[in-house]
Amino acid sequence: MDTHIVSSIDSSEFTHLTRTLSKSTVIGLDAEWKPVRSQRSTFPTVTLLQLACQIGDDSAGWDESVVFLLDLSSLPLPSIWELIKDVLVSPDILKLGFKFKQDLIYLSSTFRAQGGNPGFDQVEPYMDITNIYKFLQHKQGKKISKDTKSLSAICEEILGLHLSKELQCSDWSHRPLTEEQIRYAAKDAHCLLGIFKIFQVKVIKEGPLCNHVNEQHQSNVSLGLKGILEMPDCENKLVGRKFCNALDIVQATASSEECERIARGVEVIRKTKPMDESLWKIVRKYGEKLFLRVSDRNPKASRRKGKRRSSVVVCEEKQLENYGDWQGPPPWDISLGGDGCPKFLCDVMVEGLAKHLRCVGVDAAVPHSRKPEPRELIDQAYKEKRVLLTRDAKLLRHQYLIKNQIYRVNNLLKNEQLLEVIEAFQLKISEDQLMSRCTKCNGRFIQKPLTVEEAIEAAKGFQKIPNCLFDKNLEFWQCMDCNQLYWEVVYFLFSLILEMSFFYNTENTL
Repeated sequence: MDTHIVSSIDSSEFTHLTRTLSKSTVIGLDAEWKPVRSQRSTFPTVTLLQLACQIGDDSAGWDESVVFLLDLSSLPLPSIWELIKDVLVSPDILKLGFKFKQDLIYLSSTFRAQGGNPGFDQVEPYMDITNIYKFLQHKQGKKISKDTKSLSAICEEILGLHLSKELQCSDWSHRPLTEEQIRYAAKDAHCLLGIFKIFQVKVIKEGPLCNHVNEQHQSNVSLGLKGILEMPDCENKLVGRKFCNALDIVQATASSEECERIARGVEVIRKTKPMDESLWKIVRKYGEKLFLRVSDRNPKASRRKGKRRSSVVVCEEKQLENYGDWQGPPPWDISLGGDGCPKFLCDVMVEGLAKHLRCVGVDAAVPHSRKPEPRELIDQAYKEKRVLLTRDAKLLRHQYLIKNQIYRVNNLLKNEQLLEVIEAFQLKISEDQLMSRCTKCNGRFIQKPLTVEEAIEAAKGFQKIPNCLFDKNLEFWQCMDCNQLYWEVVYFLFSLILEMSFFYNTENTL
C-alpha cells in the first residue's frame, strides 16, 4: 500500500497530493482524533485526515491507489481549507465513507476553531459503505439486518481481509505516530475503495446500467460530431480533459518552482479529471449528499450541561472503577483449587494482546465465537478458570460478573498492555517460556525441535518455508494442535529479552 504522510505544504508529499487529487475520481475518506473520555462542551479535535485516492479510470484495481495521511496538527489549516473543500464538493470526485457524518462534524469544528471558517457543511457526491453493503446483501438474496455492521465485519465479509480496530481509541494527538497507527489509518481508508470496486463491478455486470451505457455509446456513433458537441455534459468533459493535458505540458517545460506553484494551485483541484460514463451513471443513481444542519455544529452533550447526576449513577461509576482494578487471588491460584499456571481470556478488543502473551509462554485463549455475548465470555472464563481481559466498560456493568474473573486493560498499545498484565498479576516469565506456545491457536509445541528435512516434510501442502532458511542451520518447532511450523528469530527474542529485563530485573525473570 502506497502511503504518504503530509505534514507540510512545502513538502514533496503535498505536491504529490495535489497532483494525485487532480487525477482521482474516487476517494475514500476517514478521520482520527484523540478519544474523549468524558462529556465536553466542545467537539474532539481531528488530528489526522485520511484520503485514499484511486488513480486512473474505473478499470484500475483498488490496489492501484495512493493513501495520504494529512497531519492536521502540523499543517496550517487555513492554508489547506480551500483544497479540502474543493475535494469534498467536486462533482468529478466520488467520496466514500463509513458513517462519515460524525467525522465531518468534528472535521468542520476543528477547521473553524483554527481559523478555517466556515468549516465544511457538505460532501457531494457521496456514498456510504453501509448502503453499499446492503445493496450487495440484497443482490445475494440475503436478509438485510436492521443492525448496522461494523466496518471490520463488512471488510472481512466482502474483501476477506481482517481489519483490526484495536487502535481506534489510541491517542491520535501524540506525535510521532507509531508504525501500527500509520498502517491502521491507511487501511481504514483504503478498504473503502476495495468495497466500492466490488459494488461497481456488480452493478455494471448485473444491473441495467451496463445495457444503458452500451446503448449510449452506440447512439453516439451515429450522432456525428455536431450531435456529440450538442450533448449537455460534453463541454465540461472537453474542458476538463484539455486542462489536464495542458497541465502535463506546462509541468514538463516549466521550472521546478513553477511546477510546484501550479500543482499546489486551487485550479488543479477544481479542474479535476472528469468521471467516465459508467462511474457517472452509478453516482447519478446511487450517489447522495451529506449535509450538516445548523444544529450539528453544537455538541449535544452541552444541552445536558446543567443536569445533575443522581447518587445511584455516581455509586455505579465507583463500582465500575473498582471492578477494573485487580483486588484478589486469580482463579488459577493453588489456594482456590487451581494448578498455579496463569490463564487468560482475551476478548475481541484486546485480541492482539493474546498473541503477545503467547509469545512469552502465557496461556491466552480467545472466545469460542466471533461475536460472543457477555454471558458467554463469563461462562468460558469461569469454566476454564481464566481471567477475562477486556477494554469494554460495558462488560463491567453486568451484575453477574464473578469476583476476580475480569480485568480491564488500561493501555492501548499491545506492548504496553503486555507489560501492564505482567505487572498487575506479577507473572514470572522465564527464558524457557519464550515462544513455547503457538501464537495462532495457543497450543503447545512439540518438545523436540525438528530438523530442516523434517520441517520440509511436515510443511508439504500446508505451509511454505522460505528457501533462504535452508542454509541457516535453524531449528524448527511445530504446534501439536494446529501443526503450524515456527523457526528461530534470534533478533526478535533478543530484543524481547532486553525489554522484559528492563522492567523485571530479578533472578527468576528476564
